[in-house]
Amino acid sequence: MIHGNWLQRWALYAPQKNALIEQESGRALSYGELDLRANRAAALLRDRYDIGEGDRVGVLGANRTEQVELYFAVAKLGAILVPVNWRLAAEEVAYVLNDADPALLVFGDDVAATVADLGAAGWGGATLALDGVGETYGVQRDRHPGDPVVCEAVGEDTPAMLLYTSGTTGRPKGAVLTHGTITWNAVNTATGWDLHTDDVTLTHTPFFHTGGWNVLTLPLLHRGGTVVLAERFDPDATLEAVGRFGVTVLFAVPTMFQMMLESPRWAAADLSPVRFFISGGAPCPVPLIEAFQARGVVFKQGYGLTEVGPNCFVLHERDAVRKAGSVGFPTLHLDARLVDGEGREVGSGEVGELQLRGPTVCAGYWGNPGASAAALREGGWFATGDLFRRDAEGYHFVVGRLKEMFISGGENVYPAEIERVLYDVPAVTEAAVVGTPDERWGEVGHAFVAFGPGEPGPAPDAILTLCRERLARYKVPKRLTVLPELPKGSSGKIQKRDLQEMAHDHR
Repeated sequence: MIHGNWLQRWALYAPQKNALIEQESGRALSYGELDLRANRAAALLRDRYDIGEGDRVGVLGANRTEQVELYFAVAKLGAILVPVNWRLAAEEVAYVLNDADPALLVFGDDVAATVADLGAAGWGGATLALDGVGETYGVQRDRHPGDPVVCEAVGEDTPAMLLYTSGTTGRPKGAVLTHGTITWNAVNTATGWDLHTDDVTLTHTPFFHTGGWNVLTLPLLHRGGTVVLAERFDPDATLEAVGRFGVTVLFAVPTMFQMMLESPRWAAADLSPVRFFISGGAPCPVPLIEAFQARGVVFKQGYGLTEVGPNCFVLHERDAVRKAGSVGFPTLHLDARLVDGEGREVGSGEVGELQLRGPTVCAGYWGNPGASAAALREGGWFATGDLFRRDAEGYHFVVGRLKEMFISGGENVYPAEIERVLYDVPAVTEAAVVGTPDERWGEVGHAFVAFGPGEPGPAPDAILTLCRERLARYKVPKRLTVLPELPKGSSGKIQKRDLQEMAHDHR
């Protein structure tokens, strides 16, 4: 079953059931309506813009239902969707578009100013507006028939989407997600997280990020559930939406959960519909997990990455307390191993790089054979660049990024170990550690923390004293800086590259 037919099948099984609901307006689209729109959109792209198998279609703008129908329309044609980060400047957007070379860019009014600057930034392709008057996307779409559209050439290896990585270490790279990788991720997610057809999720992570599409949106549509779609994340609106729409499962990164915890609506929020919340994208502080558990919410941790899934590990709710901090076990159709620098598997309790193998691994990076060869190893293993540890029971723990590890006095130091101690300081809501050069030790740690709203927090020396009590001497940061908040990227993750620059300035 090719991915482009998921929607067609659910339009037969449950045509009146809500597939998408807009959070802001409450407007709903049933599976039947969504499939009709996707067929009309596919006909529009094919007949007016000559888009077919292998062609790319870019989308730029905040989350909206039209992007979902475009995804299915493009899939039905055997073409490739390219979501573009709307937070980028015009020059950065132009780089992605020149790399992907889409035949058409569909955009919303919220990014009209950026699109207007693309010509001067070096990209001059065809565009189609979602908003405004005249020949907009919706007007053109509705002129076309809704007859089923199917590309017989589509198979599991056919590219379906290019998702560009954040580019924290250089220019963004487009991970090639195929119909097979997206479908198998949906299967792994449904089995690993036990998704039900009556589940409801709220998607607030942006569609230019794998979290927007592949954590719960497409897996839940594959399962026949309902997706409430938010334009952007807002902690107050998210808490309100849980009770309003009956949200049963919700994904967010730790920073977002912290913002929800600090919201004035937290205490009175109706969380009764929730089966569980999922944290991913970065190691989750144990105190944050405990705060949600205190409200009776099952709080799970997951792990994944754009190139493999991203739902790669699952921690069962029975272990949420006993194994707090663990991401659990690999999902059903995915193999995992931890290896040292020579490619040898490490033993229980030892730290190694996580490598993954299975049908959810991407097909490499678009137009970048060098990067593809560096990540895809012999035997089908994908080198994640993430450091993991496996305990005696087989549970996996994120230790940190391979590139974030630093060596102090000949000893390996993993920032995540220090950050867990920093998060145990009651006032600390954000923490990160980076390695900086040191004449004596080679490298030492520089810690950055932020306190909760209105929290004065302890003095830096007091925090470092706690580190000395809990950590080996070589792991204790040499410096600690308190900031109003730590810098974050578009996905809500703390940006350690920015902290590295700050640490350099503080030397």
